[in-house]
Amino acid sequence: MEHPMKFHVPKMSCGHCTAAIQKGIKAKDPTAEVTTELETRNVLVTSRLAQADVQQAILDAGYEATAA
Repeated sequence: MEHPMKFHVPKMSCGHCTAAIQKGIKAKDPTAEVTTELETRNVLVTSRLAQADVQQAILDAGYEATAA
């Protein structure tokens, strides 16, 4: 079952950052819906993965994230 999640990624500051985060999440769940908001530095994700797994995917992409 898919569920929505929101993360705050303080060091996400450009298009490269958002692309890396999206790629990292989609590598673990190709069907995930990922929306990045540079102004607020938030990432909105709808995925079948657990929140901890999505957070780890963001970390694996090189960015610390906290649940928002």
